Amino acid sequence: MEEKILNTRKNGMAIMLLCILLYVGAILCIVFGGINLDKGRTIGLALFIPGIIWVLVGWIPFCGLKVLKPQEALVLTLFGKYIGTLKGEGFYFVNPFCTGVNPAAATKLSQSGDVDNSQNNLLGVLTNANTANAAAVQAAENGKKISLKIMTLSNSRQKINDCLGNPIEIGIAVMWRVVDTAKAVFNVDNYKEYLSLQCDTALRNIVRIYPYDVAPGVDTTGDGIADEGSLRGSSETVAQRIRDEIQSKVESAGLEILEARITYLAYAPEIAAVMLQRQQASAIIDARKMIVDGAVGMVEMALERLSEKNTVQLDEERKAAMVSNLLVVLCGNKDAQPVVNSGSLY
Repeated sequence: MEEKILNTRKNGMAIMLLCILLYVGAILCIVFGGINLDKGRTIGLALFIPGIIWVLVGWIPFCGLKVLKPQEALVLTLFGKYIGTLKGEGFYFVNPFCTGVNPAAATKLSQSGDVDNSQNNLLGVLTNANTANAAAVQAAENGKKISLKIMTLSNSRQKINDCLGNPIEIGIAVMWRVVDTAKAVFNVDNYKEYLSLQCDTALRNIVRIYPYDVAPGVDTTGDGIADEGSLRGSSETVAQRIRDEIQSKVESAGLEILEARITYLAYAPEIAAVMLQRQQASAIIDARKMIVDGAVGMVEMALERLSEKNTVQLDEERKAAMVSNLLVVLCGNKDAQPVVNSGSLY
């Protein structure tokens, strides 16, 4: 389905004024025709009948008046056949029997841009009883308009197992817009629901490739080489892959995915406490390792400085005692309590 743009129909104001003038003329024809009929003149019938006919059917052209605001579009069909799309702000006139098509008009997702336009009334300035019917039709058409603005879809959080089998909860926000109205309306049943479903599917496909944290022996790129990719540490890469995955699925629906971002990431509640303990233990081990490395370096430096300046001569046994005392002081969790030795070490 190829999109056809109808950009030469911006003559709605002229048609509306012409129809109003014709209504005024029809009323005058009825009045003067009635006067002449009372006088038995044949011209009265010639004026009266056209006036009555226009009053009865003159509201039909008003149904062809369409108003579009910036970043709006209206897909039109005539007796089931797609005739084109109105794009761009303006006051248009099309075939009065054309109808707008938007199967996703009533679909409200958890996203920006879902504005209910059903209360808009193009012909509110017309007070004639017959034109009120056209206004009602136009109000219904306003709900068929397609927004071309950039919108943000935020689906509900999903519970997914990562590549190690750990259940996690993750949520994403997707920035998208309609770029081909014909594909969006005719290629899929409901392009909003279609997008939402593809977002959930793409999210599951990508998340199952990565571990939550960096894990050894995990290949996240598919090149057969283990890497350090993870959901927590490679969020930009993961978001880009999710965006590309969604775009490949919604191309046929005339949608463009501008960006995808991870908005929420955490372990599932049933394993969150265990994983927190694991992270705490890992942090304690790393901290202890750093403390021990620093303490050993300080002990080596102390022994070297004492030997260089001949401050004191220590045999192997005294060196071992000194090393033990320094390591206890430097690696302990609490402040060391000084003990004064007034005698010999032996």
